[in-house]
Amino acid sequence: MRNLKLSFQHREVTTMKQITNKEYEERQKYKAEKAKGHVLLPDTVRFICEANGYDAEKIGQHFLEILPKITEHEEGLPL
Repeated sequence: MRNLKLSFQHREVTTMKQITNKEYEERQKYKAEKAKGHVLLPDTVRFICEANGYDAEKIGQHFLEILPKITEHEEGLPL
């Protein structure tokens, strides 16, 4: 019995990593942008690549065409 008690007494205690205020603020901004759908997830990028036949020029053109629409909608100002 005594060995059993000792093994429980010497458990390793782990602590959580502390983050800075800046890291916390950046995480909060990321979460807000993700909630609005502004963060491209891997599945979304994969879908866009598939839709454009994995052609780098077509993919780039796609983003160049939608970027002004997104920024106008978000900020009310064209690029």
